[in-house]
Amino acid sequence: MGLMIERDILQPIIEHLEEKEISVILGPRQVGKTTILDQLERYLIEDKGVNPASIFRFNLDLIRDLSLFRKQDEVIAFIKSRRREGEVVYFFIDEVQRIENAGVFIKGIYDLNLDVKFVLTGSSSLEIRSKIQEALTGRKKVFWIMPLSANEYLRYIDRQLFDVVSKREEIIDYDAVRLIKILNDFVVFGGYPRVVVEESIDKKISILEELYTSYLEKDIAGFLGVRNKLAFDKLISLLSTQVGSLLNMSRLASEVGVQLKTVEEYLNILIGTFVISLVPPFFTNRRKELVKTPKVYFVDTGLRNFAISRFENLDRREDKGALFENAVASELLKNIKVPSTLHYWRTLQKAELDFVLRKGSGELTAIEVKARRLGKLSISRSYYSFLHKYSPQKALLVNYNLRKSEEIKGHSVTACLLFDIHSELGLR
Repeated sequence: MGLMIERDILQPIIEHLEEKEISVILGPRQVGKTTILDQLERYLIEDKGVNPASIFRFNLDLIRDLSLFRKQDEVIAFIKSRRREGEVVYFFIDEVQRIENAGVFIKGIYDLNLDVKFVLTGSSSLEIRSKIQEALTGRKKVFWIMPLSANEYLRYIDRQLFDVVSKREEIIDYDAVRLIKILNDFVVFGGYPRVVVEESIDKKISILEELYTSYLEKDIAGFLGVRNKLAFDKLISLLSTQVGSLLNMSRLASEVGVQLKTVEEYLNILIGTFVISLVPPFFTNRRKELVKTPKVYFVDTGLRNFAISRFENLDRREDKGALFENAVASELLKNIKVPSTLHYWRTLQKAELDFVLRKGSGELTAIEVKARRLGKLSISRSYYSFLHKYSPQKALLVNYNLRKSEEIKGHSVTACLLFDIHSELGLR
């Protein structure tokens, strides 16, 4: 298609270029961090009139670039020799985790007040995050970049339809057919930028394979030093068949053939590298949420589908309900910020609700997911039970096509699309 993907995170990072604080861009491998640096450089030169000679780019996957960062004194001397009177030096460092003790290294230079603006990127493994973030406390702002959201995907694939959807009016049948096709592709193949821009299905799958293999070999076996890569790979495959299900860690340990503590360690790695997320149950007693069984979801549905080698059309799959539910979970998890938290609800009497979003203020949003087109707005008995018991501030029914709000037994319920979640929850 040849177009540049517009990322919602770009503008907040641009605005932060004016701050002395270090801008840190973290996220999984190959989600577009380097492209963001390209866009920031172009903005500085074309929009702000910054002298290109004041902008320095370093890709620390390259030995030549990394060699400068062996010694702190070398970097300090480099900055001083390039700095022009009255100008800020911009230091863009890609894959900053390649520097030994990266956070301490950069902190020492930052504290010298050399009129240098650091913009750092790093892949989001646990060790990298701790090395960078802890050392730079009070000196940085972190921007998380994830695979594309549903809105970013729609905007790239069909800008005209994105503009129509953004008007929040009822979707006509002509547009609904196209929108459901786009929704299907997004849920089946996910939001990694290289996958999104590729039109061939075979090439999309090939790129997902490369992403998956790179993750296992570079992050897992390499940087994090996981020795039993086969067991780790098997755990991912098992988890991919259980999206939206309660997590039974003892059974997982038995099926993978490792000890329970090893499964717990692997799960922490998968969470820390943004492959999966665990969603706890909703209780008014917060302590219970910490000990009760969570549900598991993948951050990117394309990576999940690769793990089980399934790329059929959404509506021809027996797992379409779980997969669409995962897509909604992913959309929420990519975008909600602390102190907001995501939960599911289930009672001893088996009443269930897919998601409960709780804001730091205590406000609740109830969310039910229906993987189909709806002709009218109706809710389940379980959904009504939650509304009656907790009276949430907002109640959503995420589906393929229907946009409508109705009063149901004294509660306002809004049917909406996956593409509406941002605006419904005030996330943009």
